[in-house]
Amino acid sequence: MRNYLYNIVPNLEPFDYTLHHDNQFINQEWVLINGIEDAKAMYVFKPNNELVISENDKVTKTRWSFINSNFLSITTEDGIVLIKAFYKDKDVLVLNQKASEDYSFFINATNYKASINNKDDVQKYLKEKYLKKASELIAEHEFYYIQHSKEYGPCTTKELFKKVKERAVNAYCLIRDVNETDYTKKLRIIDLLQEV
Repeated sequence: MRNYLYNIVPNLEPFDYTLHHDNQFINQEWVLINGIEDAKAMYVFKPNNELVISENDKVTKTRWSFINSNFLSITTEDGIVLIKAFYKDKDVLVLNQKASEDYSFFINATNYKASINNKDDVQKYLKEKYLKKASELIAEHEFYYIQHSKEYGPCTTKELFKKVKERAVNAYCLIRDVNETDYTKKLRIIDLLQEV
């Protein structure tokens, strides 16, 4: 898993105060996944600049503040540390201590029903999250379809499903992605239904 985490570093989106602060950062339960096998640590950045860190049964309260752009400062036992913040997406936060190659990876457990206590839980979380994301992307993607030897579309997957439900389109009609030129893949609407 370590290799996977470090492979996402080049694709990170810098923290943007206007986009991320209120909706994706404050009052979220960020579970630190570095070293989760040894100890579970959860970070909650409060709006009053308080940082609450829960590690196993121990709760530590410290301070954090927004500096500029995507830099934060966090008060630790060793003093104030400058941290650069990034997102992989709204549920994966990455913090990097300035002038360091060390990254801390967090996942947002705020709306996740299961507990995240070990590497297997992290993998399950990421799998569920990305399957859901893929499903949402497929639902909005557009396709052409052939019915009665005539091509129609483009239609989103949602629209195709609605047409099938209303019996306006046969579920066995061939479809093609809007980026493809022909139907050689022999994909049918029913094949999409099974994936979403």
